Amino acid sequence: MNHSSVRPVLRATVRALLPLLAGTLLGGHALAQAWSYKEAAKPFAGTSIRVLDEITPLQETMKTLVGQFTAETGIKVEYELLNHFEVINKGQADMLSRRGHYDAVMLHGVQMGQMLAANTIEPIDGFMKDAKLLSPTLDPADMIEPAASTLTKFKGQTYGFLNWNYNMIYWLRGDLLADAGEKTAFKAKYGYELAPAKTFKEFLDIGEFFTRKAGSTLAGQPLKTDFYGILHEGITGGATLPSVWFNVMKNYGADWFDANGAPTFDTPQSVAALAAWARMWKYAPPGQAEYSLVDVPTVMGNGIAAQAIAFSDFVLGIDKPGASPMAGRFTYAPIPTNPELKVKRSADGEPSTIVINKASKNKAATYLFLQWVVEKDTQKKLMTAGKGGVPMRTSSFALPELANSPFYTAMKTNMEVVLAKPKAPKIFEIYDALGPIVQQVGQGRLTPEQGAKMGQEKMLAICKKCLL
Repeated sequence: MNHSSVRPVLRATVRALLPLLAGTLLGGHALAQAWSYKEAAKPFAGTSIRVLDEITPLQETMKTLVGQFTAETGIKVEYELLNHFEVINKGQADMLSRRGHYDAVMLHGVQMGQMLAANTIEPIDGFMKDAKLLSPTLDPADMIEPAASTLTKFKGQTYGFLNWNYNMIYWLRGDLLADAGEKTAFKAKYGYELAPAKTFKEFLDIGEFFTRKAGSTLAGQPLKTDFYGILHEGITGGATLPSVWFNVMKNYGADWFDANGAPTFDTPQSVAALAAWARMWKYAPPGQAEYSLVDVPTVMGNGIAAQAIAFSDFVLGIDKPGASPMAGRFTYAPIPTNPELKVKRSADGEPSTIVINKASKNKAATYLFLQWVVEKDTQKKLMTAGKGGVPMRTSSFALPELANSPFYTAMKTNMEVVLAKPKAPKIFEIYDALGPIVQQVGQGRLTPEQGAKMGQEKMLAICKKCLL
């Protein structure tokens, strides 16, 4: 054998293997450095995709970043923002029609059952197994649980990423809780210190204590108008019903479905929860039946209520300088519970995803965009540009904009238990049936027992087994 002729071949082989060996030894770092959105998107450069999303301050901030994705990949993104109800109606209509006008559509967790039953969502597992498309820095384990899995996983397949981690938060007038006179009076009446409620008994006590008529005093000042102890969304649509379900009923040990998906609205636990809900209305503004999720933050910002349960992303728009007369006076805490009942703690949220429309003709390009949206770097830019936000990654809570904040501490605690809604194809029919009943219980037009019985009958008329 001519060894001199073998040596150049060996040297060439070693040079070729060194980068791969280094990548293995460094835990894939070298390979991660080699991957880029620019390279991954080369086959799709010049492609245009349409994405339908919901308009909130979060998405408006994201819209300012979308151009960075196009600049890096050459994939053009038409990022359309519509209000909550239009996103549901227009997005679902497009997906169900199989027209494919939108390549990707934002779905709230509550919509997933209907859309999965109709087979309108493209799973992303195949894209995530493709080394040319999967970002080595994606780190799915960093996405907040249990919201991410309960939202996007179903029967062994993955249908998107956790994009918008909407959650509800307990919101109080911190200045009133800190007032010496109010603290003394509260302890004299209830026998414990005035502080953010940890239980629903305390929540109701605080509600009763701060409900006052015009002419009485509040923190040493005469009231010009009536003041209320509790504020909650009360309309028959919107987020009233799921908030009662996950914030109140589940914390009383009640639920809507059993393990087999059958309705369970008439249990003793449901009656107890509805009784607590009815009592909350005694300390609420008279117009609460007309309040939506948008109205609650506005009313809190006007300074006529002591405490509320509201979506955190709407709170962000109120508690900042110049946004409302009460800005800077609020404090925050986790949703109250009932530890004496020994039930699993619950807090409501509406984890939401952006799914790939099964009728899309640009699925791979769309996947790259959806992956880019949830990257750590993109999420950091989102939180920084918006000076805060609603994290969908655990690591986001360490950002300076979020760290050491009572607001984000309370949010993080709630997120430990926030679940996506069960995948029930007829959930909107159930909402339509239960909404008026729950409102009438709050108004005192139905007793909790009547409401529980009527609600169970309505649910059974819609579905005997309600979950996929």
